[in-house]
Amino acid sequence: MARQQFTAEQQSVRVLKVGERVRHILSELLARQEVHDDVVSAANIAVTEVRMTPDLRNATAYVKPLLGTQETEVIAALRKNTAYLQREVAKRLGLKFAPKLKFKPDESFDEAERIEKLLDDPKVARDLEGDD
Repeated sequence: MARQQFTAEQQSVRVLKVGERVRHILSELLARQEVHDDVVSAANIAVTEVRMTPDLRNATAYVKPLLGTQETEVIAALRKNTAYLQREVAKRLGLKFAPKLKFKPDESFDEAERIEKLLDDPKVARDLEGDD
């Protein structure tokens, strides 16, 4: 059987869709507290984004503990339970190859807060008022 060929656009859409499915699966596992780890169960963890490699073999999950507590401990606990999470994702995803998961802290909220503080600076506000 010939291998199905995808255009670059179809491939990128597929990568995004699979990443979103992985995000939903991880979110569901964490929300239902199916990970048997005290640190993970105690924290409310949001999976904000999952980035897949083009070959769908590696996934980087960006997570943020709600209320910003114990971020390093939560990331360490997720990394410790990666094998279980990969197994569950593989079972529910149904791809030929299960993606290898990597967990990283999501720093986009911190970056947004930094930008917000810059925009609230009186010097910047004065410059923005001059544009009207």
